[in-house]
Amino acid sequence: MTTPGKELLFLALGGSGEIGMNANLYGCDGKWIMLDLGVTFGTHDYPGIDIIMPDLEFIEDRKKDLLGIVLTHGHEDHIGALPYLAADLGVPLYANRFTAGLIAGKLIEEGLEKQVKVHVVDIDAKFQLGPFGIRFLPLAHSILEMSAAVIDTPYGRVFHTGDWKLDDDPVLGTPSSAAALTKLGDEGIDVLVGDSTNAFNPEASGSEGGLFDGLLAAVGAAKGRVIVTTFASNAARLKTLGEVAKATGRTLCVAGRSLDRILGVARSVGYLEDFPPTVDFDEAMRLPRNKVMVIATGGQGEPRAALARMAADGHQIKLEAGDTVVFSSKQIPGNEVAIGRIMNQLAAKDVLTVTEKQAHIHVSGHPGQPELAALYGWLRPNLVVPVHGEIRHMHEQARFALERGVPDALIQENGDLVRLAPGPAKIVERVHSGRLILDGDVILPADGETINERRKLSLHGHITVAVIFTGKRFTEAAISYRGVPVEDEREAFIDEMREAAQQAATGPARDEEKLREAIRLGVRRIATDWTGKKPVVDVMLVTI
Repeated sequence: MTTPGKELLFLALGGSGEIGMNANLYGCDGKWIMLDLGVTFGTHDYPGIDIIMPDLEFIEDRKKDLLGIVLTHGHEDHIGALPYLAADLGVPLYANRFTAGLIAGKLIEEGLEKQVKVHVVDIDAKFQLGPFGIRFLPLAHSILEMSAAVIDTPYGRVFHTGDWKLDDDPVLGTPSSAAALTKLGDEGIDVLVGDSTNAFNPEASGSEGGLFDGLLAAVGAAKGRVIVTTFASNAARLKTLGEVAKATGRTLCVAGRSLDRILGVARSVGYLEDFPPTVDFDEAMRLPRNKVMVIATGGQGEPRAALARMAADGHQIKLEAGDTVVFSSKQIPGNEVAIGRIMNQLAAKDVLTVTEKQAHIHVSGHPGQPELAALYGWLRPNLVVPVHGEIRHMHEQARFALERGVPDALIQENGDLVRLAPGPAKIVERVHSGRLILDGDVILPADGETINERRKLSLHGHITVAVIFTGKRFTEAAISYRGVPVEDEREAFIDEMREAAQQAATGPARDEEKLREAIRLGVRRIATDWTGKKPVVDVMLVTI
């Protein structure tokens, strides 16, 4: 059993080698803390699955030594797994006001508000968890109150960036200044554990404050209704859009539960107090088309989000020829097909779309190379450990850090246990890491029997064979199938499978399991001959 000794350990259980599902552990003097506990979202590789979470078996086996979970900010890939996994860990959470507000809502939805304790930590505040001294330090990002964590231990100081960028005009919030970060660097930073998302980008991410003119021009040029879709969590963008609505004389409407939640939590902690009043969907549809602006969820092509339902005529807000949809967001890799499908539906309605490729209406929340270089210069770490990126992103940040004079960089992946100190940093052990899926209300291994069976069903289809015996004599075989690619000659297909089942059932006497397997193989052989597929075949033996 791995127990931290007189050393500083780091272990990613999610978020290293991928973008999303962040879960990081630091260990020293027999204790652990966790930074972030997020999700990623299902893809075609996981049919029927919306949410994927890190497998926490490693720390669950050591939860008596886990002191708490520290949350850097409120994005789903950093807090989304808390309602499903935090209660079992049995430790308190530590977050700033805005992030704590988002977490509280999630816990209430799951009925866990009394089981999971959330401690609200002020920005720039310090607190102690066993041998770990922790300070929240504000950085800019595409969500309110992003807090890097400065972690002091007896064996060294870590600067864990969380997700961040540099922003001279952040619209909301006040990130730490170059002077404050330089002062921190003067005090000494041993290890920088940092965001790699935009490590290939040679340009800075840009400022939120610089988007007003581009959004004003896009909305101002529209003749009909305007729908603006953006990341719901970006309260600064919402503030800018509220100002655009005022400047263009449009009444504002908000469509999407996540937008309502962000607005509610932001107001509860003192932000967006001057956000314009909004109208409901019915009122928005009664207003002249050139006098309404809707902020909607769904810019990543999510099928149940407001924009997708508008595009498919399944929402109270109706779109018509001459309306405009403004995508104030970027396409997250993997979402291109879903976004393209919605854009095609909009085009079929003769609805104009405007994206970041056509106008300056979006900036990233992650640092490009100029921002990485600036942070290295201010903090002057001895070691950079890239996280929050695919392998190519993390290798690029390591290469870039060494090129910019950082003495050392270490590449690790989920499951690599790293000794950061004392001595040169190195991977000392490979431990269990993996993924869990939320399937309905059940948490399962991501590559367990259930999901593997579902993949087979989705690829090949399913056949059910009920073989009926009277005593020991074969009577008949009833066959049905789903998802097997036979449509024009269904009866002939079923007849051949029925004949194969009968041949197997009337063969030499054998035990029940061997009989069932012979029938299964005989039926599947016919299906494969017809289709080239290998469907899942279930056999029931019925004796009357």
